[in-house]
Amino acid sequence: MSGIPHDHYEPKTGVEKWIHSRLPVVGLLYDTLMIPTPKNLNWMWIWGIILTFCLALQIVTGIVLAMHYTPHVDLAFASVEHIMRDVNGGYMLRYLHANGASLFFVAVYMHIFRGLYYGSYKAPREITWIIGMLIYLMMMGTAFMGYVLPWGQMSFWGATVITGLFGAIPFIGESLQTWLLGGPAVDNATLNRFFSLHYLLPFVIAGLVIVHIWAFHSTGNNNPTGVDVRRTSKAEAQKDTLPFWPYFVMKDLFALAVILVVFFAIVGFMPNYLGHPDNYIEANALATPAHIVPEWYFLPFYAILRAFTSEVWAVQLVQFVTFGIVDAKFFGVAAMFGAIIVMALAPWLDTSSVRSGRYRPMFKWWFALLAVDFIVLMWVGARDTNFPHDWISLIGATYWFAYFLVILPLLGVIEKPAAQPATIEDDFNAHYGKGGTDGAAAQSNPAE
Repeated sequence: MSGIPHDHYEPKTGVEKWIHSRLPVVGLLYDTLMIPTPKNLNWMWIWGIILTFCLALQIVTGIVLAMHYTPHVDLAFASVEHIMRDVNGGYMLRYLHANGASLFFVAVYMHIFRGLYYGSYKAPREITWIIGMLIYLMMMGTAFMGYVLPWGQMSFWGATVITGLFGAIPFIGESLQTWLLGGPAVDNATLNRFFSLHYLLPFVIAGLVIVHIWAFHSTGNNNPTGVDVRRTSKAEAQKDTLPFWPYFVMKDLFALAVILVVFFAIVGFMPNYLGHPDNYIEANALATPAHIVPEWYFLPFYAILRAFTSEVWAVQLVQFVTFGIVDAKFFGVAAMFGAIIVMALAPWLDTSSVRSGRYRPMFKWWFALLAVDFIVLMWVGARDTNFPHDWISLIGATYWFAYFLVILPLLGVIEKPAAQPATIEDDFNAHYGKGGTDGAAAQSNPAE
């Protein structure tokens, strides 16, 4: 699986050899668990197991909830209340599912920003990064359609606003919106197709996750130094790595246990904290809520969507050049999706030869500002569009695009990186001492 030299599974008994020659699943599992992993991984590498747990949790709880849910506009809201009140453990299943989505996005944002800081998107891991961004887009679509299913006021009006964005696309917008809704407005056909897709997409995500794991197992894990594992010989590789089992499995399980303590505290004591009270009011097409806001994990991109009004000079310029074909609404939609696209293009926009941000002094400050910018956009996305929120949104959106399209390419030219360690082993010894290396190596290679 990995290009790093290491021991592969060798069947010993006749039964093992018979199975391995026909279906090498045991060898696949062995190579997955025993894959050589850079020994200097820090705690920012725990989010993979959190994401795996969240995906499993969402699929399992979602399947059970679907057994009691009725995807019909006249019955959906009541069926959710039935789950909450009458189904054994139904309230816990629903709260686990709803808050599990939030944990999913907390983990994926930490995972993405860790990748952006440590250069996990750089060669040869570009395909791994792109697959990860596809998973993220699938997550956003699945979460949006799931938010519609309770058929409360926020569900209905959120669906109305978000699907209305597709209507802003020139020439095909109206037809596309009608096709997406299954009719001229958000109604029963919309609820049915959103329910079907919400049920289906997690399994598509699971398939992409398998490909994602396969991709980084083929190239090897990145690490905080960005220095590659030595591949000249098995002995050299063993100085830079440890088997994934038991070292990193135990570390990940400990991290998962700590995260779950916080997660179950939220589910048990404040399960509706991240939700909106209006969603406990049944959907009413004749009563518009005072403020329509999406779930918190969409807010940064929602703020970018709203930032580009008809008063912004860039929008006016594009309108003039396109003879009014591109209006402010479509410009905002394009900016929202463009904000994700530029992040996906990071492998080609970052011109630095140094992978890890740890050794890039100027990059650290710009990246820290990007992280702050993301949080500010999340905050302002839940506010109204009056002054100063409109200006904050515009400044935040401008910096987001400037970081990927201007700053990253320029830093690779003007920045002078700090000295990097020659090997992962050197970095590990500098942090933990040579004794830690020798002890771990003796346990992982008892024959030596």
